[in-house]
Amino acid sequence: MHTARQPRILFVTDLAYQAKGRRYCDEDIYLSSRLREDFDVALCHPLDAASLMETGAFDTVVVRNSGPVLHYEAQWEDFKERAGRRGARVYNQLTGKADMVGKQYLLDLTAAGHPVIPTVDDPRDVGRLPETDRYVVKPKAGADSIGLEFVSREGLAELRAESGILIQPCVDFTYEVSFYFVDHSFQYALHAPDPAKRWHLERYVPTDADLAFARGFVEWNAIDHGIQRVDACRTRAGELLLVELEDLNPYLSLDLLDEETRDAFVAALKRSLAEWAD
Repeated sequence: MHTARQPRILFVTDLAYQAKGRRYCDEDIYLSSRLREDFDVALCHPLDAASLMETGAFDTVVVRNSGPVLHYEAQWEDFKERAGRRGARVYNQLTGKADMVGKQYLLDLTAAGHPVIPTVDDPRDVGRLPETDRYVVKPKAGADSIGLEFVSREGLAELRAESGILIQPCVDFTYEVSFYFVDHSFQYALHAPDPAKRWHLERYVPTDADLAFARGFVEWNAIDHGIQRVDACRTRAGELLLVELEDLNPYLSLDLLDEETRDAFVAALKRSLAEWAD
């Protein structure tokens, strides 16, 4: 009897990557095992993804906890170029305008007046930011807090505009909160009640206004197929400001969810992948 072939997924992950406060490998072991219920799944390291994709053996390449791209920038650019040339289906879709292509979007969103932490990339433009005693300085190509430092107002004078940095005021916030989406569908939210413990997360029930805030950035981004995490902070005045829009390989904190919510997320992901692979 002929049995229809299941869609084949190349699941890109770095199981050895060490992240502060998180075990990326556990999440990808769990997620790939759940996807295997409905797909044929093969795991590979990000450095092997381009060559395996080009075998033509896979319907979709799923980029998950593959670590910061700045550790393998040349290989990532090569992967994208080959994927575009082949017309490969990559998940997340490689059309994102946020972290997928660096941090320039924070400057663009600031200039356009969106509710984002005000951001400039030239020390001479610091006057455009709210005045504060401390500033956050981080690389435009950064990720996972790599290269992030706190600088005094006086210390800004030592920075060079051409050094590829972003400058933001040190915002006094009450907590950080993350909203998780599959395609354009909201799945769940988590927040860190203690600002000093970013990855000590708890479930969060968003208000309608919270969801409208998060959806605004998901709609702004150019991804129809993929997982996005909208990270925000709640200021002392009560407003939400975007911290980052992770649209490449967002960590999902699936281990913190109850079984019902985790199953619902996996079901949404399977539906999305099936549609994208079809």
